[in-house]
Amino acid sequence: MTDFAVDEALQIIKRGCDELIVEKELVDKLKTGKTLRVKAGFDPTAPDLHLGHTVLLNKMRQLQDLGHHALFLIGDFTGMIGDPTGKNATRPPLTREQVVENAKSYTEQVFKILDPERTEVVFNSTWMDQLGSAGVVKLAATHTVARMLERDDFNKRYKNNQPIAIHEFLYPLVQGYDSVALNADLELGGTDQKFNLLMGRELQKHYGQSPQCILTMPLLEGTDGINKMSKSLGNYIGITESSNEIFGKIMSVSDELMWRYIELLSSASLSVIAEWKAQAAAGVNPRDIKVRFAQEIITRFHNAVAAEQALNDFESRFRQGGIPDEIATVMLDGLNGGLPIAQVLKQAGLTPSTSDAMRMIEQGGVKLDGDKVSDKALVLRAGCDVVLQVGKRKYARIMII
Repeated sequence: MTDFAVDEALQIIKRGCDELIVEKELVDKLKTGKTLRVKAGFDPTAPDLHLGHTVLLNKMRQLQDLGHHALFLIGDFTGMIGDPTGKNATRPPLTREQVVENAKSYTEQVFKILDPERTEVVFNSTWMDQLGSAGVVKLAATHTVARMLERDDFNKRYKNNQPIAIHEFLYPLVQGYDSVALNADLELGGTDQKFNLLMGRELQKHYGQSPQCILTMPLLEGTDGINKMSKSLGNYIGITESSNEIFGKIMSVSDELMWRYIELLSSASLSVIAEWKAQAAAGVNPRDIKVRFAQEIITRFHNAVAAEQALNDFESRFRQGGIPDEIATVMLDGLNGGLPIAQVLKQAGLTPSTSDAMRMIEQGGVKLDGDKVSDKALVLRAGCDVVLQVGKRKYARIMII
């Protein structure tokens, strides 16, 4: 590759990334013109992907578009160990049956983003089962306990006298050995995976291979704008959700968070995004840019017709119903049989008490998606996504999770 082509490729690769280790080494690999083997590992701990997962997948697709080969690693072996990353306690390991079932869902969903022609789906049980107990002991001998305690979550648990099971030390070793087995040139991972990614470099050196470069990507905040996107926190946008759900959730994020989503998830070029930002600075409503982005995401995971219909449905609910563009989104826990309407109104801050909520319903002062609520026994259940109005000026979008 020419220096100009390398510089262009490097700009694409580094877009939105947190850290590139080591940039000079990656430049040298790109200059050879060879097809790089790009690895990213996914432990099948949950059967459905959300937009947070797709940050890595989008980067892999960009690398595929540059001509490189994606190694989509299903960590069926490491999934049975349980990675405590980001936790200060042991994560329960999965059974083989759980791993296999979740892996099926992953492989069905990843090709909504990745190019099947340039993707190799691999399972680390393939080589770990062959390595055997003697091989695992030799692998464990390559690093000391002191080295393992450099990993932040292990270090915190050790200092706090929290238990660390011996098998947990195997996780970074196995993830590192995956890079050896696959002879990876570049590995992608979240910022919380840096220790494990560096382990791959060290083990490749130990086994006489050229060390992989590392590209860490930021952890995407959920719709609350605070916590990492997570199904357990209910702040996620699932790629298999309906087009209306995806559209509504994207429209509910703050204008500030919208730009972060666009940078990490949109396929628009950096020059186009810069133009969007200039438009916003010149007075264009950020809501209009958010609509473009929401339609792009829905087109990717559904189709263009669904994206247009989602926009029409959204505008029908909000604009024709006289609902303001900017209203608060409130997420409430309804997993235990749902929430009575009076409780919802109180918890959402639309009424000061449940008795006041009942009174407003009796007076016809409560509307759900523009329709008057008359049933005081109405229960909103998990999965419900509605707009509630009390009086003429109080609105809230309610999501029961």
